[in-house]
Order: sequence, then C-alpha cells, then structure tokens
Amino acid sequence: MRPGVLWLIAGLSLSIAGCAATQPESNEPPPLSEASFNSRILELESHLTQQCDAYSQLQMRQLDQQQVLTADVREVGSLLRYLRQDIQQLETRGEEPVIIREECEIDDTLTTKTLLGRSEWVGLPSLGTYLKARVDSGANTSSLSAAEITRFERDGDDWVRFKLALNEDDVAVESQRDKWIEAPIERRVRIVQASGEESRPVISLLMTLGPIRENVEFTLNDRTHLEYPVLLGRRFLMDIAVIDVADTYLYDRPEFPGGEPADQAAEDEAADQDDTEE
Repeated sequence: MRPGVLWLIAGLSLSIAGCAATQPESNEPPPLSEASFNSRILELESHLTQQCDAYSQLQMRQLDQQQVLTADVREVGSLLRYLRQDIQQLETRGEEPVIIREECEIDDTLTTKTLLGRSEWVGLPSLGTYLKARVDSGANTSSLSAAEITRFERDGDDWVRFKLALNEDDVAVESQRDKWIEAPIERRVRIVQASGEESRPVISLLMTLGPIRENVEFTLNDRTHLEYPVLLGRRFLMDIAVIDVADTYLYDRPEFPGGEPADQAAEDEAADQDDTEE
C-alpha cells in the first residue's frame, strides 16, 4: 500500500477518535429488559382494573340509593294525593277533618299488683299476732323467726313444733310470744352458708298484708340476730306485688285480741332503722 494512503487512513482514524472523545455523555436510563417492561405493564393494568371496579361499585350504590329515594318520593306523592282527595270530599260534604291520636300503651302493673314498701306489717291469723316484715326481692323464700324447732310425726306425716324467736324490741302480741306452734312440713330447703350447709323445714301459714290474704311458705330459722322477724321473698311477691323501696308501712297494722290498736303503730314504725341487714 502506498505511504500516502496510509497517512490518510491514520488521519481519518484520529479524527474519528477525537469526535468520539469530545461527544457528551447521555443521561438517558438504560433500556428496560423485556421482562421488566412486561412486569410494569401488568402492574399498571392491575391498578387500573382496581380503580375501575371501585368506581363501578360506587356507581351501583348510588344507583340503588337513587332507586330507593325515587320509590319513597313516589309513595309520599301517592299519600299526598289520597290525602287531598279525602280533604276535598270532606269539604264537599261540609265536614271538618277528624284527627285520631294514637293512644299511649298503659302499663297496668300497678293496677293488677299491690304496691308494698320495703318494710310492712304482716298478720298471721293462725298464730294470733302481727309482726314486722322486711320485703326483699333478693331472697327466694320467705322466712319466719323460730326457736326450739322440733320435728315429729303425726298420722304418718312430718310435722314441726316451734316457738316464735323474738327479741324484746320485736313488736308482737305479748300473749303469743311463748306459745307453742305446730304445723305440717311442706318441704325442706338446703341452705348453703359460709359456716356450712343446713336443712330447714318449710311450713305454710295464712298471712295478711293490707289487701293481700295469702297462704305463704316460710322457712323456719332463728332471726333474732336480724332486725325483722319476718322476711318476704320473691315466691310471695311473684305476680301479686311490687316494691317501692323509698317507702315503708303503706298499710295499717292488723289487729288481734290482746294486741295494740292499729292507730298506735306509728311509734313502733318510727323506731325502725334504715339499714340493709338482709
């Protein structure tokens, strides 16, 4: 090859190299691979699909609400049309509209049940005495204070003999305090206490309290450590009485031979202390 040609080729090579060296660097990101491109496209497609679904659900809810509102408006319009027709008919007849007010439902609890205070006088005709009683819906069975409880058998049935267990401050007909009382045992109840278990006899006695005159079941146990010799529980109250815990002695004390007149009970009632002994 001729020397001139060699020099020409060398010059062209240097010129090309100089242009390449002076060309600025490109800031464009490297091209994506096919896998990266497809992954990005799928991600955008999924996001767009979710937005479309959410928008469709919103449209459906709005359409449902619109249909409900439309139905309500139509119903109100229909009622107004009927109301206008009724008013026009009444005006044609020369009659005034009659307004019917809905009556409130009346609770007849107090009209069918006797209202009792938290403390009341009770009469026990078969025992010939009156006693103070605590009315307590927290207790199941009523209770009568008794002492010297003795079980015996009469004509094949279980009976019990006892005396009233009363303190000196307990108000009663004096002649009945130490009197022996006999009654058939209706059943026995098991009482569970911190000190252990015990079985108590249950008897039925006629009892009066204001307008109430009922046979009431009493468990027999010594209540001299408590303020009231009689406790009236849920089995007595059920279906016949309710309690006003803010009041006491709503009914007069019964009268028995040898006892004090009913109008002298106020002093005995005032001696009560407001406690929660049961």
